[in-house]
Amino acid sequence: MINFPPEGQLLATQENQRYLASQAGIREAQASGAVLEGRVLRCDTEHNLHVDLGAMQGLIPRVEGALGIAEGEVRDIALISRVNKPVMVRVTGFDTKPDGEIFAVLSRVSVQRDCIENYISQLQPGDIIDARVSHMENFGVFADVGAGVSALLPIDAISVSRIPHPNARFTAGQMIRAIVKGRDDQGRLLLSHKELLGTWEENAALFTPGEAVPGIVRSVEKYGVFVELTPNLAGLAEYSEEVADGHHANVYIKSILPERMKIKLIIVESFPADYAIEPLRYFVDGDHIDRWVYSPAVCERVTESVFAAE
Repeated sequence: MINFPPEGQLLATQENQRYLASQAGIREAQASGAVLEGRVLRCDTEHNLHVDLGAMQGLIPRVEGALGIAEGEVRDIALISRVNKPVMVRVTGFDTKPDGEIFAVLSRVSVQRDCIENYISQLQPGDIIDARVSHMENFGVFADVGAGVSALLPIDAISVSRIPHPNARFTAGQMIRAIVKGRDDQGRLLLSHKELLGTWEENAALFTPGEAVPGIVRSVEKYGVFVELTPNLAGLAEYSEEVADGHHANVYIKSILPERMKIKLIIVESFPADYAIEPLRYFVDGDHIDRWVYSPAVCERVTESVFAAE
């Protein structure tokens, strides 16, 4: 299986830089079918993409800019949104401008088809892959899983701790790890992420009763306030009218109860703040899992994810 990285990963590589350093290198890339990466300079009125290839400029005709454009299945915003971003392409030929300048004719669709056939189509549920956050909606994240091909990561699969919007956990352009969950009716990948952020016990082991730690208020209910301690761990404090969703908090850890999968907290103080998103910590190092059990072994209620082969 050939691994196609998300766009942006090839731009600074030694091989890509060697090809782009000269017109001879770009012609060599055409002859070998090598995948190049360059930055889109502009999208013209006909929605062709103009690409910086270093030693020369390149042009991606509209229908070669993204899978689905030619068939009308994908809107032109998919092309417009690539301006000032890297794209993975193959050189399909050369042409000359009216002023005599030679430019390369490029195809992004060729790389995307190759990526789907030789990489994405072979992925199985439970496979752990690299992805890049493309853009975020209320319902989830669209992530580049290779050569600009998108997959959906639903918001409820991002972390165990519930968040109001994916931008509470990610930033656009961020590289993440994700798990293949399955495919939708069109064959597109569906992803999960929470299984990589540690079990209840792994996260609870980071804390000790009697200490005060920072947290984020995620939900205020009449029966209590849920405070996120890590993306995969939240504790419960008593209800307070002075606390609001999204507040940062100073919380005292009253008790940790594995058999009930609960952490009892006391909110010392809560306040609005615009702190930077904490870097993610992944607890899984491998490239595949079949089953993930979040709940502690001593807890009667089992919370798990099972990744069954299709």
